[in-house]
Amino acid sequence: MTDSDGKAPLDPELQRSIDRMHELTVWGRWAFVLGLWLTVGAASLWGLRQPIGRLRKVFTWSGVRFGLFGHPIAAIGLALCVGMLVSVLVWQSRNILWGLPQEERDMLRRRVLQIQQQGDSHPLWKWIYGKKGIK
Repeated sequence: MTDSDGKAPLDPELQRSIDRMHELTVWGRWAFVLGLWLTVGAASLWGLRQPIGRLRKVFTWSGVRFGLFGHPIAAIGLALCVGMLVSVLVWQSRNILWGLPQEERDMLRRRVLQIQQQGDSHPLWKWIYGKKGIK
């Protein structure tokens, strides 16, 4: 018996572990984006406080351009934060709308099997299998 993509169906316990690994990956990506905004994003916005103050009085696109070109490190930091945010949004939207691509499912399966092989000494063991482990 095979599933829709021609492969044998996975063991239900393994599928649950893969789903938990995917959930952990999603949380990890969002935690990384949050951490990036709290560090690099905050420092970049702090570096742009003078141009932002001017733009609050009179907003012009040339003011935005000169504010960013006048503070290139802050602009790069802000671009990094926005870029990572957009990439995680697009990645998660793709997964929600069309499901996980086969390559990502295989990669998650390999990771779970590696964690299972290493056992409870792996740092992600309790996140994937819980405190009891696999039965």
